[in-house]
Amino acid sequence: MSETQRPLRTVAPLKPGDHVVVLGGGPAGLTAAYQLLREGVKVTVFEATDMVGGISQTARYKGFRFDIGGHRFFTKIKPVQDMWDEVLGDEFLTVPRLSRIFYDGKFFDYPLKPMNALFGLGPFRALSIFMSYMKAHLRPSPVEDNFEQWVTNRFGKKLYETFFKTYTEKVWGIPCTEIRAEWAAQRIKGLSLAKAILSAASLNKRSTDIKSLINEFRYPRLGPGQMWELTRDAINDAGSKVLMNHRVTEVEVQGGRATAVVAEGPDGEVRVEADHVISSLDVRGLVRCIRPEPAPAITESGEGLRYRDFLVVALILEEKDLFPDNWIYIHSAGVQVGRIQNFGNWSPHLLGDPSKSCLGMEYFCFEGDGLWSSSDEELIALATKEIGELGLVDPSKVEDGSVVRMPKAYPIYDAEYRDHLDGVRDFIDPIENLHPVGRNGMHKYNNQDHSMLTSMMTVWNMLGANHDIWSVNTDFEYHEEQRLERPETSEPAELAAAGG
Repeated sequence: MSETQRPLRTVAPLKPGDHVVVLGGGPAGLTAAYQLLREGVKVTVFEATDMVGGISQTARYKGFRFDIGGHRFFTKIKPVQDMWDEVLGDEFLTVPRLSRIFYDGKFFDYPLKPMNALFGLGPFRALSIFMSYMKAHLRPSPVEDNFEQWVTNRFGKKLYETFFKTYTEKVWGIPCTEIRAEWAAQRIKGLSLAKAILSAASLNKRSTDIKSLINEFRYPRLGPGQMWELTRDAINDAGSKVLMNHRVTEVEVQGGRATAVVAEGPDGEVRVEADHVISSLDVRGLVRCIRPEPAPAITESGEGLRYRDFLVVALILEEKDLFPDNWIYIHSAGVQVGRIQNFGNWSPHLLGDPSKSCLGMEYFCFEGDGLWSSSDEELIALATKEIGELGLVDPSKVEDGSVVRMPKAYPIYDAEYRDHLDGVRDFIDPIENLHPVGRNGMHKYNNQDHSMLTSMMTVWNMLGANHDIWSVNTDFEYHEEQRLERPETSEPAELAAAGG
């Protein structure tokens, strides 16, 4: 069932004295808790690990700080921007964006620039790409079910094969023909070859309207985790709780309502009664936690949802100013690394020693496969070898490294995911006080700002608004252009007076 066919779910209203339990301390969970805090609502957040921020955390190793992937702070959503400014204040840096594609032993500017692509690919190959693009433009495929069809219709088959296919299949671990077109529509929204060329040629003065083409972005001085560490501290300082190392094991549902949450913490089991539960847990994990267990069909739908896992190998090098890029996309099939971050070019304050560099070698994998199961020493050796094979850095300059594994980093949009997700929603949607939010909570490949917006909208709905959070990152006009703010009602003041 498509989003337009599914009726808007009913949300139970917040009442004075209500206690809300939030599952997960990533951007979605902490945004929900922070927004409730501003309304005077008592909140308990359960986070399974010792780090907040989820995939937007900033890891630490011997004084160095590094991201689990790169996270630009760029958005057109004013309430999200306002929260970033409120929490981080003067801790923002303005960072010039530079990223390139490594393909066939050469580097290409991203976004694509005509002359750079021409000289890199050669005139005959460039001409074949242009002819392929014209063919797709004049006679597009009438079917756009999968990623390959969607991209080919907009860029042509040759450019798809050159700059999309290898990298995308490296990221997802499945053929592009098995990835749903709606993922491409969300991730490459508003971009076409013509727009990319116009932007690169400075003929399109509105290029900043295309999210993929911005030339600079804001970034916290100490990495994206700084945002969520400060948010956690604000929640704790206000008298609510963010409980770290507490893994949710049960969500009790009685009489069509979520009534309590059970978590396993360092000191044993903790049970907290709840008037509302906001979940940023992965959908599959949430279904596994519900008690009593749902019907077998619901459980099977939850188990049918798949995720791509991720790890980053941070290499510390005894050399500075390696290359100017923030990150490089590795389209070469000859190495396993998918993307390389140069953290000193995001913020010099991430470097524990300013005379050195720190690179993030990003690998996409499935939990339990060969990459994921390799020892840290093996992964550091692999990353060191591949950075040399790419010709970016002398591998002898690598002096140390650290590995962080991130399970369920990316919800997979395979051919069956929509049916599985609809099956779970048939069960969850009628539970008016159980609210899924965020990337994994909705099995929706949202960026950080979109994940935050789903949480904001959920809180606003609890206060009396009527937003469709499932339209975020699907209906472009809905979340990018319309006015978005909390509803003006008398209820929030009453809640604030009653809040703990």
